[in-house]
Amino acid sequence: MSLLSFTPDTDWTCGKCGGKLTPSPVDVEYLGNVFNVELLGCAKCGLVLIPEDLALGKMFEVEQLLEDK
Repeated sequence: MSLLSFTPDTDWTCGKCGGKLTPSPVDVEYLGNVFNVELLGCAKCGLVLIPEDLALGKMFEVEQLLEDK
């Protein structure tokens, strides 16, 4: 599982339901491949925060590698 560095004392709240976001294991699927990562997620509604640097960085790199196969 990949771990991201979120400051534990930062109070992130869900934009959908207002619940508190806490580090949670998440399965991310793309082109039939499943990756287990830890992201901030809402226990109430299940919404997950994907930080911009992760989406445009590592996730984009993996997407390119999988599409080039």
